[in-house]
Amino acid sequence: MVDTVEALVDGGRASAGPPLGPALGPKGVNIGQVIAKINEKTKAFSGMKVPVKILINSDKTFDIKVGTPPMSALVKSELGLASGSSNAKTTKVADMTIAQAKKIAEMKQDSLLGATVKARVLEVSGNCVSVGVTIDGKDPKVFQKDVKAGLYDDQLQ
Repeated sequence: MVDTVEALVDGGRASAGPPLGPALGPKGVNIGQVIAKINEKTKAFSGMKVPVKILINSDKTFDIKVGTPPMSALVKSELGLASGSSNAKTTKVADMTIAQAKKIAEMKQDSLLGATVKARVLEVSGNCVSVGVTIDGKDPKVFQKDVKAGLYDDQLQ
């Protein structure tokens, strides 16, 4: 039998406090070892929230599965933003290049629905709407129309 604990932790900075400590305590595993392993596996995502799944076996051994951070966290990290726009409709906080959008699409490739680079970049641009980020100097919705019209086909191969 395998017990599962899921949590959203700060990359490379998980601690024995909530949400992990209270969830792991009753399971009988060495919390210090679990935290150390999570921090080791998530250090590349420093400064971002990362979903982790801890699979606890009946002999108290454990495996840790690390998900990718939410797309909005990747967008903010890629652009060096502390936060998104407080009013994404009227206030734009940054401009993303096509190359940056492709990079994020590649990082999230396993969890996106799009089968092509073009489709995955469209998913990234959809997230840019809520964060308040323009792409290639354009509002994300205008960018999406241009991508669908084929204006970026040469760059989205």
